[in-house]
Amino acid sequence: KLRYANWMSSLSPKLTAMPLKHLAVPGSHDSFSFWVDVKAPVGPDQKAIVKYLATAFRFVSKKVMKKWSMTQNLTFKEQLDAGIRYFDLRVSSKPGESGTEIYFIHGLFGHKVCDGLSDINSFLDAHGKEMVFLDFNHHYAMGMEHHTYLINMLQEVFGPKLCKIGVVEEITLDYLWENKYQVIVFYHHPSAENCPLIWPGNKCPAPWANTTDTTKLFQFLETTLGERAKMGSFHVTQAILTPRVKTIVKGLVKGLRNYLVERNLPIILTWVETQKPGVDGINIITSDFVELTDFANTVINLNNLLLNEQDRKKT
Repeated sequence: KLRYANWMSSLSPKLTAMPLKHLAVPGSHDSFSFWVDVKAPVGPDQKAIVKYLATAFRFVSKKVMKKWSMTQNLTFKEQLDAGIRYFDLRVSSKPGESGTEIYFIHGLFGHKVCDGLSDINSFLDAHGKEMVFLDFNHHYAMGMEHHTYLINMLQEVFGPKLCKIGVVEEITLDYLWENKYQVIVFYHHPSAENCPLIWPGNKCPAPWANTTDTTKLFQFLETTLGERAKMGSFHVTQAILTPRVKTIVKGLVKGLRNYLVERNLPIILTWVETQKPGVDGINIITSDFVELTDFANTVINLNNLLLNEQDRKKT
């Protein structure tokens, strides 16, 4: 897996000169959910019924929730070593806790955000030509003071590595290397509007199919890819299935991975293999449990199609 720790720096110069929005980049869905705290209260991102069940059954349902909340097994460092370069981040304060600490969240609370960011930063220090997309797309139980705390933290942790907002088409790996930028942060909340180092969320749409059916998923992904060119932004293809309440009830004991994901990952990977990066093609692709298939490698290898295309144009 470690051979993917430097995959960006080993791309062909033809690719590093292309806009990043045209390259294929592997990402993870709910990237931080490799560890959740079953002892902490249920997160504010959950529906009332889940909160009720969690209170009613205490540990039973937390264990079940954990099986459905965890969408990744690998830590940030392990994901980065495996080639993942886009992180889907959902964050929350802990209601009732004093101070402005922010945690990752997916049904249950995960690690403190500051710890996760410093792990990512250590990797970037050791791999100077790799870059990451950090997409803060859901914020729960956060007031202005929490947003200020998080935005300041991003600037403190990453400092000069943060890529300032620019024209998406002009962002290439060459451009990032030249400026020693390694991090593009998207922030889906107006509180970051006046910060030139934090990109607005609309520069990275991630349309969500919300289905348990792979056929519907692929139709949705293809439709949204077709509409992508006019957006002038990066683009996330969420190659994931979403459990419904009845899915969870049916597969209660098995959990997300065993019940929904493992069965369908090979089908999803086959679809990914048929994709092409480029102007109307895929850009960032996210998956659950990125290590269960040859996901990152498959996505990274799609970039070879762009090289073949350039060579064909010449002949």
